[in-house]
Amino acid sequence: MIQAFIAHHPLLANIPLGSSGLWHALVGTASFGLLGLVLMLVGFKAFELITLRLDIEKQLEERNLAVGIVVAALLLGLSLIVVVSIL
Repeated sequence: MIQAFIAHHPLLANIPLGSSGLWHALVGTASFGLLGLVLMLVGFKAFELITLRLDIEKQLEERNLAVGIVVAALLLGLSLIVVVSIL
Protein backbone atom coordinates (compact mmCIF):
# COMPACT_ATOMS: atom_id res chain seq x y z
CA MET A 1 0.00 0.00 0.00
CA ILE A 2 2.69 2.50 1.02
CA GLN A 3 5.03 1.43 -1.80
CA ALA A 4 2.22 1.95 -4.34
CA PHE A 5 1.59 5.44 -2.94
CA ILE A 6 5.30 6.32 -3.09
CA ALA A 7 5.62 4.96 -6.64
CA HIS A 8 2.78 7.15 -7.93
CA HIS A 9 3.65 10.33 -6.04
CA PRO A 10 6.05 12.47 -8.15
CA LEU A 11 8.01 13.90 -5.21
CA LEU A 12 8.38 10.61 -3.37
CA ALA A 13 9.13 8.37 -6.35
CA ASN A 14 12.92 8.85 -6.05
CA ILE A 15 13.16 7.72 -2.42
CA PRO A 16 15.34 4.61 -2.23
CA LEU A 17 13.51 1.77 -0.51
CA GLY A 18 16.38 -0.76 -0.34
CA SER A 19 19.02 -0.69 2.36
CA SER A 20 21.91 -0.05 -0.05
CA GLY A 21 20.08 2.87 -1.67
CA LEU A 22 19.28 4.32 1.73
CA TRP A 23 22.94 3.93 2.79
CA HIS A 24 24.10 5.79 -0.35
CA ALA A 25 21.55 8.53 0.29
CA LEU A 26 22.71 8.96 3.90
CA VAL A 27 26.38 9.07 2.89
CA GLY A 28 25.61 11.58 0.16
CA THR A 29 23.62 13.76 2.54
CA ALA A 30 26.38 13.69 5.15
CA SER A 31 29.12 14.46 2.63
CA PHE A 32 27.20 17.36 1.06
CA GLY A 33 26.40 18.68 4.54
CA LEU A 34 30.07 18.57 5.49
CA LEU A 35 31.01 20.23 2.20
CA GLY A 36 28.48 22.97 2.88
CA LEU A 37 29.90 23.62 6.34
CA VAL A 38 33.45 23.76 4.99
CA LEU A 39 32.42 26.20 2.25
CA MET A 40 30.64 28.42 4.79
CA LEU A 41 33.74 28.40 7.01
CA VAL A 42 35.92 29.37 4.03
CA GLY A 43 33.51 32.19 3.16
CA PHE A 44 33.51 33.48 6.74
CA LYS A 45 37.33 33.40 6.89
CA ALA A 46 37.46 35.27 3.56
CA PHE A 47 35.13 37.90 5.05
CA GLU A 48 37.45 38.21 8.05
CA LEU A 49 40.41 38.72 5.70
CA ILE A 50 38.54 41.39 3.76
CA THR A 51 37.64 43.28 6.94
CA LEU A 52 41.02 43.27 8.70
CA ARG A 53 40.35 46.54 10.53
CA LEU A 54 37.29 45.06 12.23
CA ASP A 55 37.90 42.42 14.89
CA ILE A 56 34.68 40.46 14.44
CA GLU A 57 35.20 38.04 17.31
CA LYS A 58 35.94 40.87 19.76
CA GLN A 59 32.88 42.79 18.61
CA LEU A 60 30.69 39.72 19.01
CA GLU A 61 32.07 39.13 22.52
CA GLU A 62 31.15 42.73 23.36
CA ARG A 63 27.61 41.95 22.10
CA ASN A 64 27.72 44.45 19.22
CA LEU A 65 24.30 43.92 17.64
CA ALA A 66 25.20 45.53 14.31
CA VAL A 67 28.14 43.19 13.78
CA GLY A 68 25.97 40.24 14.79
CA ILE A 69 23.35 41.17 12.20
CA VAL A 70 26.01 41.55 9.49
CA VAL A 71 27.56 38.17 10.35
CA ALA A 72 24.11 36.53 10.40
CA ALA A 73 23.28 38.03 7.00
CA LEU A 74 26.66 36.89 5.67
CA LEU A 75 26.11 33.32 6.86
CA LEU A 76 22.57 33.22 5.45
CA GLY A 77 23.80 34.52 2.11
CA LEU A 78 26.66 32.04 2.05
CA SER A 79 24.32 29.18 2.89
CA LEU A 80 22.04 30.13 -0.02
CA ILE A 81 25.01 30.24 -2.38
CA VAL A 82 26.25 26.85 -1.12
CA VAL A 83 22.80 25.26 -1.52
CA VAL A 84 22.40 26.53 -5.07
CA SER A 85 25.91 25.45 -6.03
CA ILE A 86 25.42 21.95 -4.61
CA LEU A 87 22.11 21.48 -6.40
